Amino acid sequence: MTVRPVRKAVFPVAGLGTRFLPATKAMPKEMLTVVDKPLIQYAVEEALEAGIEQIIFVTGRGKGALEDHFDVSYELEDTMRARGKSLDALDGIRMQPGSPVYVRQQEPLGLGHAVWCAREIVGHEPFAVLLPDELMVGGFLRQMVEAYTQVGGNVIGALEVPDSETDKYGIISPGEQKGRLVEVQALVEKPKGVAPSNLMIPGRYILQPEVMRVLDAHEAGAGGEIQLTDAMAKLIGTQPFHGFRFDGDRYDCGDKAGYIQANLALALARPDIGPAVRGFAQALLG
Repeated sequence: MTVRPVRKAVFPVAGLGTRFLPATKAMPKEMLTVVDKPLIQYAVEEALEAGIEQIIFVTGRGKGALEDHFDVSYELEDTMRARGKSLDALDGIRMQPGSPVYVRQQEPLGLGHAVWCAREIVGHEPFAVLLPDELMVGGFLRQMVEAYTQVGGNVIGALEVPDSETDKYGIISPGEQKGRLVEVQALVEKPKGVAPSNLMIPGRYILQPEVMRVLDAHEAGAGGEIQLTDAMAKLIGTQPFHGFRFDGDRYDCGDKAGYIQANLALALARPDIGPAVRGFAQALLG
């Protein structure tokens, strides 16, 4: 079996961030910081760690700050050098030539449509999709790429959630399980009633380019949007399809409570600020 390498990653970042208003009125939600880095940078660093060579941002209006963040700021760097300051803090935003690439999603028609907007740049290669709202600590995409090299086809993240929350996510109908891999027999977007399992897809995907041909049809699904889950479901049975259980920590930063939890958890893990934050939290709770 020949497994083509995953060199490209798509980041759908055109959303309006209405759940975080008023903070996101003039700032992209992906630029909200967890400790001292914006959410999008955590996701990009995860992709680069996994060997991704080309970053593809699917943006919308008002995302200029995101583009500036990954651009070279000569004035900033020259000033830091002149003052003898290290540029190490900028390492996570330095890209290879030809990356990142930006493409516009002109209408908010759903995640499937956002991914489809990158079709010309993806071409005929397998590619990853990362949703920056989902902050993963522990190298999720790297783990997925390692699993993908063994089984090929499509590999998507899999994470257990309470049964009461399955109607919020794309849910996997599981088949045979082998280690952290589980065969995907079907996918259901935000199931109503009894869900086929409590395994949700936490915003990480490795997909074959054929999914773009399915998305060409622009079929609306749940919520009247073009759902990536529906397009992936049509590949099942025609290509290998597996879920991969993450060995690490996940924070739902599209939710206010999850965002605050991420800030607290990552701050506590930092040797430079962890002791001060821990002391404050203990005093506050005590």
